Amino acid sequence: MGKKRPSKSFDKKDKKDKKLKTSFFHIIRRLFEQHQEVDLTYKQVCELLHVREGEARKLVVTILTELANENFLHQTGFATYRYKNEMETIEGDLEMTQRGAGFVVTGKKDIDIFIPPHFIGQAIHGDTVKVAITKRTNTKIEGRILAVVSRERTQFVGTIQLHDKFAFLIPDNTKTGIQIQVPKEKLNGAKHNDKALVKITVWPKSAEYPFGEVIQTLSGNSLHDNEMLSILVNQGIATHFSSAVMSEAETVTLSLDPEEVAKRRDFRNTLTFTIDPIDAKDFDDALSIRTLENGHYEIGVHIADVSHYVRPNTAMDEEALKRGNSVYLVDRVVPMLPEQLSNMVCSLRPHEDKFTFSAVFEIDETGKIYNEWFGKTVIHSDHRFTYEEAQEMLEGADGPYKTEVLILDKIAKIYRNKRFKNGALLINSEEIRFKLDNKGEPIDLIVKVSKDAHQLIEEFMLLANKKVAEFVGKAKKGVEVVPFVYRVHDKPDPEKIALLAAFVDKFGHTLSFNHPDEISKSINKLLTDINNTNEFGIIQQMAIRSMAKATYDTDNIGHYGLGFGHYTHFTSPIRRYADLMVHRILLECLEKQPHRYSTKLADICKRISRTERKATEAERESNKYFQVVYVHDKVGETFDGIVTGVAEFGLFVKMTVNACEGMVPLAELPGDRFSFDAKKMEIIGQRTGKSFKFGDNVRVKITEVHPKKRQIDLELVN
Repeated sequence: MGKKRPSKSFDKKDKKDKKLKTSFFHIIRRLFEQHQEVDLTYKQVCELLHVREGEARKLVVTILTELANENFLHQTGFATYRYKNEMETIEGDLEMTQRGAGFVVTGKKDIDIFIPPHFIGQAIHGDTVKVAITKRTNTKIEGRILAVVSRERTQFVGTIQLHDKFAFLIPDNTKTGIQIQVPKEKLNGAKHNDKALVKITVWPKSAEYPFGEVIQTLSGNSLHDNEMLSILVNQGIATHFSSAVMSEAETVTLSLDPEEVAKRRDFRNTLTFTIDPIDAKDFDDALSIRTLENGHYEIGVHIADVSHYVRPNTAMDEEALKRGNSVYLVDRVVPMLPEQLSNMVCSLRPHEDKFTFSAVFEIDETGKIYNEWFGKTVIHSDHRFTYEEAQEMLEGADGPYKTEVLILDKIAKIYRNKRFKNGALLINSEEIRFKLDNKGEPIDLIVKVSKDAHQLIEEFMLLANKKVAEFVGKAKKGVEVVPFVYRVHDKPDPEKIALLAAFVDKFGHTLSFNHPDEISKSINKLLTDINNTNEFGIIQQMAIRSMAKATYDTDNIGHYGLGFGHYTHFTSPIRRYADLMVHRILLECLEKQPHRYSTKLADICKRISRTERKATEAERESNKYFQVVYVHDKVGETFDGIVTGVAEFGLFVKMTVNACEGMVPLAELPGDRFSFDAKKMEIIGQRTGKSFKFGDNVRVKITEVHPKKRQIDLELVN
């Protein structure tokens, strides 16, 4: 006979006991935090909590013992405890998991701190928090949150749940980790199951949940508008500019000051053009080219001079720092700067004179650089190319300034080949673009492919970024190196590379990883060899995951992925605050001015690295949502696909024709009873031995779609 299943009444009692323990845990923690200088016996704790029942008193003893084991309390005597406040502490940003636990990301290598659910306190996903280290092992650091240093956001989008005496907002983002209690007088017309925007107004120390009020009921908006707003708000991304910022922006005019023009190097008579996406409105960069008397080329990389218009300590500057970057969702752009600047004044639009900050190089046809110059300029863009137009010329079609475009392409290819020979990683993440109709509905999905036209622009932007970083960051005789905003990318973690090697081994491939340079060359060779195979996309994605994330830092450790010792972001100040800071510091160096940003630069780097992560997550969520919407009318249809993931709960499949990913639940795999083998990373049938693994070709049917959950349900078709 099998094991007797516990009764439902037993299950209910168990759940009740767990809930009581969790409640007591929080209450006892708060009690000691409020009496930090006092020794308390377990009996005193029971008295303060009005606990008199025998079982409940035993539970208090158990919790006190656990808190002492977790280094939250000192045991100062028999059954006597005191709050432990001399622990190692550190600050970082809280990232919640779906299960209510969290990780505090400190920005330092190997220092991500696990926070159990009962130690989260009143912190919310995205908050900057102070953490006490409670436990260290060889593989894990645990802690508890002592305080919220700064609240990342106080507004949330979710669904109103109305009860007899009160209401709750259930946030759309399940990682938030909270519900917000809304008094009925603060509902402002919101009804049960309404979508609403709620602001936290107060969170008493003794309360489990914060209190808030409804700012806006969203029931009148379109579904897509609400979902995009939800994504933005739940990432703490502002959707509107303040009146102070807009007032400043309106004072900036398109006309150029003649006195300022006279101070700048004039490129208006030099052939200059832009190459950008077809739907671009903010043109950050332009290229100029002319042939010198010695046969060399003078090639200019001209960048929108945002620093001329956005001055330090203004409302626009403070808002730009707060936002950190523009955010590009599928159906909208949330700009870092008001459109008066981003799309008008600063944008390098064709046939308009514009102020720019430029990196100008004397280069021969082999790519050798003879001279470089950095400074303020004025340009006139002669033509605006789309990537598609430029690509057609590179493939043989006629077009304006074709000779010059071909010269730039030839030099760009030389630089690209040189980068990979020097150890740069040949990794390109897949980008998806949607074509929307006039109602904002996705009618087509395009997987972006990096072609020669994209790479032409990329190589010259990389050149400018690299050379600016070297100019500021390389030591010069008699000149002190100034603090600077570097774009850094650390060497890969050996453990992650070992896991990657084990992963590719399952496909019959090998990786060498004895030396960092060897790693990059080995990965590049592998990806080149498997370029047209089923496993290419999966292995490339795993390679990306095995790498460190690029960030901004004042400590220059180089950029491993690009193979550069010095690298920064100089080329996109309309959409990145990092580039704006680089422009300001570069000007200080050129004009030998005092350096004003030394003390706050590290904090700025930390801030913009965090906003970049938020923007990336918002953009990813936006893509996932529209992917699900795109296939909603294809329920019941079948598609070829590739297995992109296996787990104990199911099989992830990417459909070949549309690059959308869905999941086949393990229990619904036909023909056998299947289980997940973690060692082999396969799903295997117990009777037939049939297996599913990464890279397998399968055929699937879409059975259901869930836009809110960003989820596509699939069924395997034999």
